[in-house]
Amino acid sequence: MSVISTIEQLEALYGLPGETSLVKELDHIIPEYAAFIEASPFVSLATSGPEGLDCSPRGDLAGFVRIHDPRTLMMPDRRGNNRADSLKNIIRDPRVALLFLVPGSGTTLRVNGRARISIDAELCASFTVEGKPARSVTVIEVDAVYFQCARAIVRSDLWNPERHVDAKSLPTPGQILAVTSRASIDGETYDREWPERAKTSMW
Repeated sequence: MSVISTIEQLEALYGLPGETSLVKELDHIIPEYAAFIEASPFVSLATSGPEGLDCSPRGDLAGFVRIHDPRTLMMPDRRGNNRADSLKNIIRDPRVALLFLVPGSGTTLRVNGRARISIDAELCASFTVEGKPARSVTVIEVDAVYFQCARAIVRSDLWNPERHVDAKSLPTPGQILAVTSRASIDGETYDREWPERAKTSMW
């Protein structure tokens, strides 16, 4: 296997970035970038910590990531499995990266910055949904923001319903847990109870 091991080798293969890929990067949020954040119901959050890397999905009502000012984003943390991998990482290494998706759009938005976790009661309450405040709020100081062109979305045909996978063709969470727990968890019971559990714990 041939491996690239230097930046010089990489640049020889790919060349240097064009002007458009450089001028699109800013250290603050402009209205054009704000439009994507406000329309996005889904964000991938990447963090780093002593145990390694983590990339976690974050989904909520469109615009759930609040633009506090051009250099600051606020993202509510909702109920989940309590692993809190991302939050543990942020406490020890504040660097974060976010990838915003907007259903129907090929353009994605990337944000790099540094985060801290707030449990300010008033702030958490301001993110209340269905009577439930955020458990905490991740406050992100923006270092870089830029759009990503549509090639990946176009190649993947991500938004084409004709290409959507039938969920029944994939293992269910219960089936996976039955295997990984060596049958100590009843997978059928887990799958049967999940819809009601999700309904009462969504926020």
